Amino acid sequence: MKVAYLLTQDKGGPVDVTVRLAATLIASGEAEVRVFGPVPSRGAELIAGHHQAISVASKGDLRAGRRAREALRAWQPDVVHAQDRRAGLVSAGLRLRHRVVQTYHGVPDDVGEAWFRGSRGAAGPSGYTRTVLAADAGVARFVHRTVVPAPAMGEFLVRRLRVPSHRVAHIDNCVELPGSCPPRGPVRRLVFVGLLVARKGLLSLLDALAMPGVMPSDASLTVIGDGPLRAAAQEQAARDLAGRVEFLGFRTDVPEQLRRHDALVLPSTMEQQPLVVAEAMAAGKPVVATDTGGVGDMLADSGGLVAAGDVAGLAARLAALFADPDPGRVGRVLAERARARFAPEVCAERHLALYRELVPGS
Repeated sequence: MKVAYLLTQDKGGPVDVTVRLAATLIASGEAEVRVFGPVPSRGAELIAGHHQAISVASKGDLRAGRRAREALRAWQPDVVHAQDRRAGLVSAGLRLRHRVVQTYHGVPDDVGEAWFRGSRGAAGPSGYTRTVLAADAGVARFVHRTVVPAPAMGEFLVRRLRVPSHRVAHIDNCVELPGSCPPRGPVRRLVFVGLLVARKGLLSLLDALAMPGVMPSDASLTVIGDGPLRAAAQEQAARDLAGRVEFLGFRTDVPEQLRRHDALVLPSTMEQQPLVVAEAMAAGKPVVATDTGGVGDMLADSGGLVAAGDVAGLAARLAALFADPDPGRVGRVLAERARARFAPEVCAERHLALYRELVPGS
């Protein structure tokens, strides 16, 4: 079987997942694989010899989209798997000649949790976002399958976007699985990883940590990531948590950085199945995160969930984390869960099963 993966980005969660999935399938010998897209900023060496550079810089670049489809047709894959929103739009035009799959990694930023969950009377997103979601719905109805990493996203596609349920498949993301190293003592080195944008909740995290009695005097926070809120976050950290917050910017060694810290915190207002949570689980680190999208499914029964936007609740959960004398206990449970669900081999086998369903006799 020949499987083509299409990307239009060089960094981010969809790229990391694609690289690991492609590399695992290549190593297995179960499929002939080629990744079409920009050179990945992380892990490009894992798909060396199986990558073809193409560029689709914007949804409106019709010529670039046409060139991408021509490159894919020339390779004659059995399955084309689009791994980001723009790639889904490009690959939908290949449906009549190829079996086309897309992965739906997440909704636009201004989709709120309540509207996402279908709560009656919840405020909806902007008109522009509704247009984007309408296009998403159209693509999902046209391609052969849409893969969702989180069951909650599948429910959203079926309920809100009216995508037929038989066209939606749930397959967990895959992440690097380094050796587990749970904290050996109380949590003191906390880490946040993500884009520095409003929906990631970093400013709320800084508010929570600055509350009296939350952050021990010998504890610290490391912020990994960049974005438009970096200057505001640095100013707030300098004012309220002087000397206790370090900003590292964008890093390509996130799994190693997670291993160096004791616990992860991710107070987002909307997520699907964040890779950094799966990576922290795999490393045996306790996680405090908001119960949004698929995060609750990942961290069920771990005691690390708080309501999105609840700064006081976040502060209380963090205070309890810092006070826990044996946080490694939770870390070990999460590491076992990560290996069962997010191992690249598990992800690759489930994708192969889907591809074989779509291409009988392969």
